[in-house]
Amino acid sequence: METTTALVLAYVGVALMVGVAGIGSAIGTAICGQAAVGAMKKNGSAFGSYMILSALPGSQGLYGFVSFFMVQGFLTADITMFQAAAIFGAGLLVAIVNLMAAIYQAKVCANGIAAVGAGHDVMGKTLILAAFPELYAILSVAATFLISSVL
Repeated sequence: METTTALVLAYVGVALMVGVAGIGSAIGTAICGQAAVGAMKKNGSAFGSYMILSALPGSQGLYGFVSFFMVQGFLTADITMFQAAAIFGAGLLVAIVNLMAAIYQAKVCANGIAAVGAGHDVMGKTLILAAFPELYAILSVAATFLISSVL
């Protein structure tokens, strides 16, 4: 019974890890896509910049998936409650951090898209500023790696 409970707990963590990070990316890319559609009305020639900035929040969903690969080897019938709790904790960490990072990165990118659409040369500076929320998403993957290395 304890093994079943542990396995369920671990799978809930994995579902959060992949699912919520993916939801964050979907929300983030949609925010940027909406800004890009508005900006194209003013400046359709900058579509390449809009596309690059719109794609950035999509990375958080990938981080959730990468984190899953780090812990998948522990998802067996032999899992301990300690391992399951660690996977659940990592899943919760990745879920919350990547959800928020994707949304806030999208807000930065959406403002950059609007500025590019208005004719300002801010593409490079927007990329730099958008990297800051990304850093925390990457740190959640690093934390997952550290957690999985002690299991």
